[in-house]
Amino acid sequence: MKRFAVGLMVTPEYNEWWSKRVNDNIPRLKEEDVRPIKEYLQVVPFKIEIIKKEFEKRNLELGRKIEQLEEEKYN
Repeated sequence: MKRFAVGLMVTPEYNEWWSKRVNDNIPRLKEEDVRPIKEYLQVVPFKIEIIKKEFEKRNLELGRKIEQLEEEKYN
């Protein structure tokens, strides 16, 4: 028995789905949906580091106020 196949009899929707299919129907990612690797590798500071920076900033502000008050005291 001979078989004769003219062409694939598939709908355009099926053809589109099949072209996106990879590894048991896991869709491929589109390039616009992919984030750069730098976004994945961003370093997130620890809470203690954030608190330390805020403390240092506040400490500088208070130091300036103390200097200002001492100048006013001498004047």
